[in-house]
Amino acid sequence: MNRAYYQDNIENFLDSSRAEILGVLVDNNEFATEQTQKDAWNYQIDFLKRILSGFSGSIYFEYIIPRMGKRIDVLLIVKSIIFVIEFKVGEKDYPLYALDQVWDYALDLKNFHETSHDKLIIPILVATNAKSSDMVIGSSKKEDNLFDPIRSNSETLEVIINNALQFLDGQISIDIKEWEKGRYKPTPTIIEAATSLYNNHSVADISRSDASAINLSHTSEEVSSIISNSRDNSEKAICFVTGVPGAGKTLVGLNIATKHFDKGSDLYSVFLSGNGPLVKILQEALARDKVKRAKQKGEKLTKKEASSEVQAFIQNVHNFRDEGLRDKGAPIEHVALFDEAQRAWTLEQTTSFMRQKKGVSDFNMSEPEFLISCLNRHPDWAVVVCLVGGGQEINTGEAGISEWIEALERSFPDWKIYISTRLTDSEYSAGEILERIKHRENVFHSDSLHLSVSMRSFRAENVSLLIKQILDIETEKARETLTQLKSKYPIVLTRDFKKAKAWLKNKARGTERYGIVVSSQAQRLKPYAIDVKSPVDPVHWFLDGKDDIRSSYYMEDVATEFHVQGLELDWACVAWDGDFRFSEKGWIYKSFKGSKWQNISKKERQLYLKNAYRVLLTRARQGMVIVVPEGDKEDATRLPEFYEDTFEYLKTIGIDVL
Repeated sequence: MNRAYYQDNIENFLDSSRAEILGVLVDNNEFATEQTQKDAWNYQIDFLKRILSGFSGSIYFEYIIPRMGKRIDVLLIVKSIIFVIEFKVGEKDYPLYALDQVWDYALDLKNFHETSHDKLIIPILVATNAKSSDMVIGSSKKEDNLFDPIRSNSETLEVIINNALQFLDGQISIDIKEWEKGRYKPTPTIIEAATSLYNNHSVADISRSDASAINLSHTSEEVSSIISNSRDNSEKAICFVTGVPGAGKTLVGLNIATKHFDKGSDLYSVFLSGNGPLVKILQEALARDKVKRAKQKGEKLTKKEASSEVQAFIQNVHNFRDEGLRDKGAPIEHVALFDEAQRAWTLEQTTSFMRQKKGVSDFNMSEPEFLISCLNRHPDWAVVVCLVGGGQEINTGEAGISEWIEALERSFPDWKIYISTRLTDSEYSAGEILERIKHRENVFHSDSLHLSVSMRSFRAENVSLLIKQILDIETEKARETLTQLKSKYPIVLTRDFKKAKAWLKNKARGTERYGIVVSSQAQRLKPYAIDVKSPVDPVHWFLDGKDDIRSSYYMEDVATEFHVQGLELDWACVAWDGDFRFSEKGWIYKSFKGSKWQNISKKERQLYLKNAYRVLLTRARQGMVIVVPEGDKEDATRLPEFYEDTFEYLKTIGIDVL
């Protein structure tokens, strides 16, 4: 299948009439072709016919970028160079958003198109009516052969192409046929993934297909098979899917839910999460995208209408629970996919909430037991899919996976149980409780229910392993892992927030998102304008652009582990406070109360704090800077010794210091 609306070699393009080329473009356009689009294509065709005489290579109009759901206006391959060209016909300036746009296209090719990884890529913004700009070639080339965007107007594009070819003369020409065979292996953010899946793309369309991440498809197929078998045999089943941070657990859940979102289907599913920020962000992202797509098709759709449909697809688990209280009948869904199932509430937390907030005094079930009981109301079949993250419990009252097992053993003896073979690993805290169900004949174990490779970082897959080793103080192992990944995934250390912010801005290209993340217990970073008590709107922080002061780009608002769990940034600044301190005897756990730090003695709360840093340190897809401030000997709450040992420990592992 062709990736472009129109593609051919430059010689044939020059020999074809404008009408012929335009006809191909219109025929391949999936949306209604507005006159403004035809006018833009006509301009581009005539313009490129005029300047490309004498060149040989290939030309592609409307080249599709699968992960982004967008198209490059024109992609040219001449000799050894890929030119990514974005036209702004009639534009008198070079808008920042347009420069970011063409940069994003080039980054997507560089990162995710396998035959473009090692190629020279030059993004060019053509603002036809703008003044001439600097056309220097070479000074902006990065170590990965991707140039900074070059500004061009209608008079200078030919000169830019010629200058580039002269400057880079001697490089091996691109084999066009081999380049076109290259597979597209994207690694989307969860927001991009949800948007693509919601628009009927499959996991195969939006995820990598290399052997190291192939089990994403295997896991989806395994879960789908369990659901189908349960329906066919009128059985009830629960399925536990495990995975390292960023491995795609949420992606698996969204994939299943989008396959069966038709309410007329007997496999109708709902995606549930207790992660409030994640639910709000995904709902908002899907609603915005739905409105935009409707507009492209010439349809009218209000944001309210779009939001209503999206909210039926992705729901807060607490809303689902409350509906189960109001309506004693079976829910419309036969399948409930529960993201971050380890965060479900304990019996104590649930009963206390029901009594105080809902006025229900006789409620006596944990959240896992009640959720299973709701699906159990179906007379024929039902499936609960628990997506389980290791070391992700970060809040009081979160039960971990043990309460799900307890509930099954206590109240649902007939349910089949499908378990990832890795659920016994230490970070899932389920080893002992699994002994309770060994006697059951309806328990099945499967390797396919574990996602072992992090897809969050497409640059290096062992980031989650490194963070585990750092937090477990496995110093030698951490050194080895860091050595293996540091060339692909930069991690740096500093004591200066200004240096950290400058590093982020320098590393990020196009609209790659960056921001500051911090522990919710980090209350003594206020002198650095980092206030964890200041409210942040995660929707604006994650979705809005560089022109919005509420976005992560401004680095004025910071996000805590509660805002970022399940989500990701391209580049992150992790601010490290005195709440979690390294010492020769191990980690020291602190909470700031009143005017001083106090020890955290409860093992449960210590685990929450350690997991908070695990979440923060695994958010970045491409690299991170860790800031451990120097402290202040004149401030008893920020003494240098609160930070020094932590800084030295991270430095000893081999993390480079800015």
